[in-house]
Amino acid sequence: MARFSGKVAFVTGAASGIGKVTAQLFAAQGAKVVVADINEADGVNVVSDIGDEAAFVALDVTNEASWQNAFAQAETVFGGVNILVNAAGISPGDTIEDASLEHWHKIQAICLDGVFLGCKHGVPLIDRSGGGAIINISSVAGMLGVPNLSSYSAAKGGVRNLSKTVAMHCTKKGYNIRCNSIHPGSIETPILAQVHHGPVEERHVQARAKAIPMRRIGQPEEIAKPILFLASDDASYITGTELVVDGGFTAR
Repeated sequence: MARFSGKVAFVTGAASGIGKVTAQLFAAQGAKVVVADINEADGVNVVSDIGDEAAFVALDVTNEASWQNAFAQAETVFGGVNILVNAAGISPGDTIEDASLEHWHKIQAICLDGVFLGCKHGVPLIDRSGGGAIINISSVAGMLGVPNLSSYSAAKGGVRNLSKTVAMHCTKKGYNIRCNSIHPGSIETPILAQVHHGPVEERHVQARAKAIPMRRIGQPEEIAKPILFLASDDASYITGTELVVDGGFTAR
């Protein structure tokens, strides 16, 4: 039997990057997959690649009504949701002195408010679907002070502690729901281009790789596979913690 047979995974930011690869791996291992993204064209393409085991839902993670509609569609199409992966995010750089309040609010809305809304409405849905897991994508920037990622670092730090809070809420309520955060380091995704304010050139890759003990940039699959682990029964005793996947960057 496939690892996630009979399960429904709802993945945000699934039109590209880590979210896309995660959705594909869930489907390959037997899950029904809800591909949720604000980018309809690319999201529909992901569903087309996966096949009948996937469905696209339009989702603006900053909008509560959008979340409610997306979850309602997932319940209508697949009967419920067992796994929620909050992978949507953006990462334009800034410093504490040059960041505008408008920019700050935008980053918090997508990277933190979106996770809050997903957990708020996802917990009761997962509970009535029989239980499961929530995996929130944070970042090593949520564990460290990063001068050129002021707004992003603050938001991702919030995701880390929100994940712990959700985990403790679920245990207190007696829900069969685990919640953990994943903290990627430098990964080859579209977000990396946002950090560099444009295309990622080879010199950028080399400079980043030199700062990583394993001397290379990570691939989306190297985050997606740990996500699937945390979503699986193999992680049945893991909740309220963070899994760092960064090539040794934070161990220095």
